[in-house]
Amino acid sequence: MTAATAESLEREARPATPPNSFLRYTEPSRALFDLASFYAMRPMLSGLPSGDGHGVLVLPGFMASDYSTGPMRNLLTELGYDVVGWDLGRNVRVDNARVEAMKSCVDALFERTGRKISIIGWSLGGVFARELAKMMPEKVRMVISLGSPISDDRDHTIAAKLFELLNGREPEPLKNGNFTNLHEAPPVPTTSILTKADGVVHWRGSVQEPGEQTENIEVYASHCGLGVNPSVMIALADRLAQDEGQWAPFRVPFYASMMFPPVTQLN
Repeated sequence: MTAATAESLEREARPATPPNSFLRYTEPSRALFDLASFYAMRPMLSGLPSGDGHGVLVLPGFMASDYSTGPMRNLLTELGYDVVGWDLGRNVRVDNARVEAMKSCVDALFERTGRKISIIGWSLGGVFARELAKMMPEKVRMVISLGSPISDDRDHTIAAKLFELLNGREPEPLKNGNFTNLHEAPPVPTTSILTKADGVVHWRGSVQEPGEQTENIEVYASHCGLGVNPSVMIALADRLAQDEGQWAPFRVPFYASMMFPPVTQLN
């Protein structure tokens, strides 16, 4: 048995739990700190690696809309990407119509840019990003999820009961055989950005299994601040700037070494 297999089995055997009360109740104040840090460092973030102009689709988290991803999308646009939101209102309902609408978003950006696109998804949006890449791998270049519950066990998140109240225990896509085996990464380079201080989704629920095209990047952030956290922006710019077909795992830039936790095993 390999070390990676042993770690995977250990994670599966550990009961899923939501974040502790302290992390939950301090989410708002910590998210405000992330937002303030973003705008304080905004001039410096403009100097991050430039992009090649490929399309980037950004999906918001549960109960959120494109408004929440505005600062991130503006920065990525400034860095040279063709960035769009999903333009589907709030991320509330998970049904077949919503899945088809998201697939249309991928189709439209792919056809307009003439090449594979990257998809960034925040929280539940990251689950969608991964599943879209499984359905349409020929049109997706890369997937990046931010604090996403990429586990089939909803007990990792404090939003499970609200999600089920609005969508039922088994949403339409599940009944049709989609959105199963969420822990399995799509067949494209896939990055999961997570924080151990997440007060909405327990960080263990965001860890993906090791693979040739998968990685986990830990940052110092709140869940609600992941979309504006400066460290996340550094990681996003680095990942997106890679040449298509030349993906390699993330290495923290020297200038940002103090902004990221030491690299450790996430288990």
